[in-house]
Amino acid sequence: MAGYKEKLSEVKKTLGEVLNKAPELGKFAEYIHAAEAPGALETKLKELISLGIAVAVRCEPCIMWHTEAAINAGATEEEILDVIKVAVCMGGGPALMYGLKAYEVALEFLSKK
Repeated sequence: MAGYKEKLSEVKKTLGEVLNKAPELGKFAEYIHAAEAPGALETKLKELISLGIAVAVRCEPCIMWHTEAAINAGATEEEILDVIKVAVCMGGGPALMYGLKAYEVALEFLSKK
């Protein structure tokens, strides 16, 4: 079974293929890049917010994407656990199960940093 890094690599590869075939979707990708850039909030905080939303809405590819980005921006295991706790408050039991997924992803990404 592939690890989360490999799964995320596949998501990124597929996304690249889709953006090449449907360049109009690139406008949305440009917006995401601009929204996640440092501004009033630092990138790490924005990625942690995105991770919390990903857990609450139960999006596994989003969890992988934003966990990696948050860690690359300097997030710690403790910060990720705090985000998971808040996401579970907002998303209930299903978010708790995806919070476990986010924790597994974070542990893998932190160990292979």
